[in-house]
Amino acid sequence: MPRGGFQNELTLDRLVKKKHEEEFHKNYEEAYAKALTELGKSYPNIVAGKERFSKEGEFLDTCPSATTVILGKFQKGMREDVSSAVKVSLASQPQWEATRVTHRCYIFTTAADIISKRKYEFAAWLTLENGKNRYEAMAEVDEAIDYLRYYPSVLQTNKGYVLETEGMPPCDKAQSVLRPLGVVGVISPFNFPIAITTGMVTGALITGNAVILKPASDTPLMGYMLFNALKEAGVPTDVMHFITGPGETVGAELVNNKGIASIVFTGSKEVGHSIVKASVDNGKRPPILEMGGKNPAIVTDKADLDLAAEGIGRAAFGYSGQKCSATSRAIVQRSVSDEFSKKLLAWLEDRRIGDPSKRETFMGPIINDAAVERFRKVITAAAKDGQVLTGGHVLESEPYAKGHFVEPTVLVHLARNHELVLKELFVPVLIMLTCSDLSEAINIANSVEYGLTAGVYSEDPKEVQEFFTRIQAGVVYANRRAGATTGALVGAQSFTGWKSSGVTGKGTGGPYYLLQFLQEQSRTVCE
Repeated sequence: MPRGGFQNELTLDRLVKKKHEEEFHKNYEEAYAKALTELGKSYPNIVAGKERFSKEGEFLDTCPSATTVILGKFQKGMREDVSSAVKVSLASQPQWEATRVTHRCYIFTTAADIISKRKYEFAAWLTLENGKNRYEAMAEVDEAIDYLRYYPSVLQTNKGYVLETEGMPPCDKAQSVLRPLGVVGVISPFNFPIAITTGMVTGALITGNAVILKPASDTPLMGYMLFNALKEAGVPTDVMHFITGPGETVGAELVNNKGIASIVFTGSKEVGHSIVKASVDNGKRPPILEMGGKNPAIVTDKADLDLAAEGIGRAAFGYSGQKCSATSRAIVQRSVSDEFSKKLLAWLEDRRIGDPSKRETFMGPIINDAAVERFRKVITAAAKDGQVLTGGHVLESEPYAKGHFVEPTVLVHLARNHELVLKELFVPVLIMLTCSDLSEAINIANSVEYGLTAGVYSEDPKEVQEFFTRIQAGVVYANRRAGATTGALVGAQSFTGWKSSGVTGKGTGGPYYLLQFLQEQSRTVCE
């Protein structure tokens, strides 16, 4: 599909090219300082444009790098909040569907402009809420802006998905029309609470569906800020609702309410599979799911090992390994494994762990206590059955004592069928495995149930082509410095999972994503 007039936001890249990088740091630091003066507010749920406060009370949204800092207080939503939103949405969605495609697209490009003007504010709050360093926070905000601009361009390029077809006499007019599903429940993750949430919400709304958004309870503020930007841009409040609260109440009602046509969800395989089962049981459309990965990066004896060490290091430990696309397995040809290990460890020595708001920080905190406990269990199992090559400690003394900080960790000598080698961990842990050649490496890479992202390092074009042909993953890279398995760019690299990493085979940020929120109707008029 032609990109048309779409351009990626790429804030930092553009400033660096203009040699204005200090402008980025100045603006971010001012926004961060301002955010610190606005802590601790109470935030409502919003149904049909009206604020709702729960009789169950509020829960605290805290900062993972300093857990005593309360960012805000959010509602413990109830099932009736969802059922009320469904009732309103069912009545109002047909009018939203009837809204001209060009006007819907205008609303979302307007929202892109609104967030673009406030991008440093969004990035600062993102650092506070989920612990991303300033560079990754801004990259995520840019991605959200990209979704708001890219999906309108896709929808308009495809003329709203109305296609004139050949009629069959005596009927002389026929059309294929893609129409919205109805009411869509959006359950968004903590790790990309503005970008992924924006992509899912925009995909559903711009195609004429109504949306009920449940953000992750670790990062509700980003969802609230997105909701208000979309409202300001002109999305009607009777087709867009914001409800926070527990999975047992809000989440369960979204999944089981028969008025909701489909669920779009990013998160764990276990929760995703439960949503599939509930969708079947309740007669919903198949859910739109992205369910993580166990992403491999292969290093052959024809690789630039410095490049491989940096690319794998960035992908394994960027955002503390809490990306669905994070490199979790490095599969290295035996003849170069020792040299690669030395280069990777040397690269890691120069990475700073700490306050994610500081410009020198590479790796900030992990998200919560449960993640810290999961990290401890991984290290215990690794020490028993393998070896911790570097890292492996929870950082509990100053300046880390008030946050969820752990060390970037590399594990070796684990059996290929070990649970840690097969299971998604979602903490900053990289497992190194060795192989005799590329063919064996690909077999190892494909031996898990996931198939999200994968990378290879080799300067042999034949090896790269063999990797692309045989690897079982939806997003694949060769010789990528910025991240061996991470960093898909909206409009350039669709983000889709094979096997247990996804369901529909249509990737976010790509030309086919919107099709998931639509269903075909064949129309024939006989005169």
